[in-house]
Amino acid sequence: MTDKILVFKEIDQYAEAFRSISRSVGSRPELGHAEFFAAELLTTELTKYGFEVERGILDIETSFLAVFDTGKPGPTVGFLCEYDALPEIGHACGHHLICSMSVAAGVGLKAALLRSGLGGKIRIYGTPAEETRGAKVPMAAAGLFDDCDFALMAHPYHTFEQSGESLAMDAIQFEYRGLAAHAAANPEEGINALDAVLQLFNSINALRQQTRSDARIHGIIDNGGKAPNIIPDYASAKFYVRSATRAYTDELTAKVLRCAEGAALQTGCTLATNAFEFSYDELLTNNTLSKQFNANLMEAGIRQEQIEIGKDHGSLDLGNVSVRCPAIHPYVKVVQDRLLLHTEAFRDAAMTEYALDSMLFGAKMLAATAYDVFADPALLARIRSEFENQTVRKN
Repeated sequence: MTDKILVFKEIDQYAEAFRSISRSVGSRPELGHAEFFAAELLTTELTKYGFEVERGILDIETSFLAVFDTGKPGPTVGFLCEYDALPEIGHACGHHLICSMSVAAGVGLKAALLRSGLGGKIRIYGTPAEETRGAKVPMAAAGLFDDCDFALMAHPYHTFEQSGESLAMDAIQFEYRGLAAHAAANPEEGINALDAVLQLFNSINALRQQTRSDARIHGIIDNGGKAPNIIPDYASAKFYVRSATRAYTDELTAKVLRCAEGAALQTGCTLATNAFEFSYDELLTNNTLSKQFNANLMEAGIRQEQIEIGKDHGSLDLGNVSVRCPAIHPYVKVVQDRLLLHTEAFRDAAMTEYALDSMLFGAKMLAATAYDVFADPALLARIRSEFENQTVRKN
C-alpha cells in the first residue's frame, strides 16, 4: 500500500463521521460570527482525531485553530474550514461541505504522515463569516499564515474548475446628513440627503466609463428617507468596489470617495464613510500547487477536459491568505445539474448523497495533494519560488 492510498483508506474508514458533520452543519445554518453549533462540532471532532485545538482565535468567538505536529521537521500545511450560511437560504454556498472536506483531508493526511515517517505540521483553520466579514482577513493580518508553507481548500460547485483568480474588494458605506423640512410647505429650508446619494450614483456611473474592464463598482441605497413629503435629512448607500488587483482597487476607491465628497459639496450635506465589511485582496493562485491538485484529479479518473478553466466568482477572503503563503482554491463538482451558487436549488442538492460522496472525494484530493508536497521537497521548493516571484511582482 502506498502512503497516498492510505490517505484514501483513512478517509473512507471515517466516511460516515465526515458525512455526519456535513449533514449536521447543513441542517443548522448559522450566519457569520454566529456559527456556534458548527464551531463546537468541528472542534470536538478534531479533538477526537488527535488534533490540539485552540478556540476563539484573535477573540473571534467562532474561530479555531487545530494542529497536529509530527514532532519532526517538515512543511506546515493549512486546510481552511468555512461554515457560515447565507441569510434566509441557509447553506446555499456549500460551506457545510467545505468544513467537513477540510477536516477529512487533515485526518487522512495525518495517517499518511505517521505511516511514512515524514515530518511536519497539519493546521486546520476555522475561519468564520466568509460571506461577510471574513475571519481570514484579520488572521492573515496577524501573521497566522506567514509560517504556513502552503494552504488549500476546495469549494463545492456544479463542475470541476481549477483554482483561478478573484477580485480585490472594498466595501464602503456612505452616510449623508442634511436638514429635514416639509417637502411642500417649505422645501427651500431643507438640505436633501437623498439628493446627495443620487448625485453619488450619477458620479459613479460617469466614472465607470473611465475604468478598466476588470473593475466592478456596484451599490444600493439602504436608506432613502422616511416619507415623500419630508426632505430626507439622512440617506445612505453601500457600495462594493472591485478589480483584479489590490493596487487598482485602492485607486478606484480613492476616486469613488472623491465622487462622494463632491456629492456632499453639491448638496450642502455632511458625509461620513465607513467599511461595512473587510477589504479582500485578490487571489494569487499558486499554479505549481494547482497543477498538482489537477494531477491528482486526473489520477483519480477525472479527465483533463472535465476540469474547467475560469476565474473565481467574485471576491474571497482567501485572497488575503494567498498574499501571505502559497494557496489554491479549486472547485469540486458536488451537484449533478448546472445549479448556481447562492440558490435554494443548490442548497438542496448540496445535502444529497451525491454531494456527500463528492465531499469525500474532494477531501481525498486535498489530502493527496498535500501529501505530494510533504513527500517531495523539490515540489515544495517550486511552490515557494513561484510564490516569492508572485509577491515580488505584486509589490
